[in-house]
Amino acid sequence: MRLRVRAVLSTLALVATALFAPGVGVMAATDAFAATKLTHAQATAMFRAAGITWSSSGGCSDRNGSTCTSFDGLNQATAQGAVTLKQASGCAINITGGTETGHASGTYSHWNGYKLDYGKNTCLTNYVHNAFTYIGLRGDGYPQWQAASGNIYADEGTHWDALYYSCGC
Repeated sequence: MRLRVRAVLSTLALVATALFAPGVGVMAATDAFAATKLTHAQATAMFRAAGITWSSSGGCSDRNGSTCTSFDGLNQATAQGAVTLKQASGCAINITGGTETGHASGTYSHWNGYKLDYGKNTCLTNYVHNAFTYIGLRGDGYPQWQAASGNIYADEGTHWDALYYSCGC
């Protein structure tokens, strides 16, 4: 157990060092949506340390591959939102969509690092329904729930589409 804790702490220290190193993944404050951007390796280290899994139908992580699951350019707050969801819900979390091409566009999009897709499971669905507030249908007809943090979870049938404005659930 101590080795596991030590390994997790070591991984978190490496991620923190990489995230806060001068000039690493930080957009200028004048950009339209300034946010700390992660590399795929930084995000997967965070997810692995939290016990979050990820998968892709193509078995790849190329950001430009439509069958891949990539975290290149993911906002740090979005990654932390996934970690917070895992910790708060106690559910298995499997990410099936990240920043790769093939998602709808817009400012608060997958490509811009604000969204993740999660595979559906009973635990996660029950948590979203019970912990968050139903806010009606999205423009495309999918039902949505909103966390107190403002983050929004849309049930897209086969998966949850999560939009993170902040690092809270």
